[in-house]
Amino acid sequence: MADRLPLRTRLFARIEGRLSTPIHEVPHAEIAARRGKRAALLSTPLARRLVSGRPHPQARIHDVHVDLPPVKVPGGSGLEATTTEAVSLRLRVYQPSGPRRMPLGVVLMLHGGGWVMGDPEQSEWWSSHLAVEAGCVVVSVAYRLAPEHPYPAAVLDAWAALDWVSTHAAEVGGDPDRIVVAGDSAGGNLAAVVAELAGRSGGPTLQGQVLVYPAAEMEEKYPSEVEFADAPVLTSTSMRAYSALYLAGADPQASAASPIRGDLAGAAVPALVQIAGHDPLRDNGTLYAEALRRSGGSATLTDYPNAVHGYLSLPGISPAAGRAHREIVGFVTDALRAG
Repeated sequence: MADRLPLRTRLFARIEGRLSTPIHEVPHAEIAARRGKRAALLSTPLARRLVSGRPHPQARIHDVHVDLPPVKVPGGSGLEATTTEAVSLRLRVYQPSGPRRMPLGVVLMLHGGGWVMGDPEQSEWWSSHLAVEAGCVVVSVAYRLAPEHPYPAAVLDAWAALDWVSTHAAEVGGDPDRIVVAGDSAGGNLAAVVAELAGRSGGPTLQGQVLVYPAAEMEEKYPSEVEFADAPVLTSTSMRAYSALYLAGADPQASAASPIRGDLAGAAVPALVQIAGHDPLRDNGTLYAEALRRSGGSATLTDYPNAVHGYLSLPGISPAAGRAHREIVGFVTDALRAG
């Protein structure tokens, strides 16, 4: 398997495997500290140059701190028509620099990290380049993380953030009638859940969804998880550890946790689903794209066979990142133009 990966990917995987303690070996009390160290490391100039990529020089980047009021969650998703909590969240906003003649389409971005790690900055390369190259506003959500805030906190934050964007888009130069949801890994899970909730409740209306190596199923073990159980970056053991920290005993079959089990007819907006060839989550994306098609949706499934999980946040070590990003830019541009 590993001999088919690019040399720089193999070298990164070897170094990362030696230096990083697997998440299932990290005591709960130390997770927050590890989260901070990881964020600090990825933000260094050296890490950006060699691993995580630099932000686009023509992107304007700033944070907005918003108080999200309670919002009703539609029933039938396993959340039993609950109401989101009133919560204060940080939204990281990416806009193309220069004059604008009209409101821009909006991409609501949900970062990866197993619902336990990560922040909007880890997707800075992707978000900033998408904003400039697709001519849109990207709003990346710093949703609450487990184990301090287990499921469904991240779902409720993502849903409340979508509601905020749909009613306050003008405050960030966006068009509330042209919204795409996007996310990678755990963020892909949340983006899919939000799209399903939006379809179930009749709005906000979305123009598309971008799901990059999404976690679509929380319980069943698909063949790719067995085949790539010890893959670089994400193993089967760590994947299950992240899920356990996130769910904290909640029902893994609820569609708000496993979107592949939901009513996808309403979520069947045009979708781009990307998967990595060396990834235990590969079949999650494949089967979710097939489920969307069976529900009447248009789903483009693209396999990047010589890539590992997380490639879109690792442009410095994964050649597939550039190709995958260009595909996303084209998809988002077309989706927002159609909207």
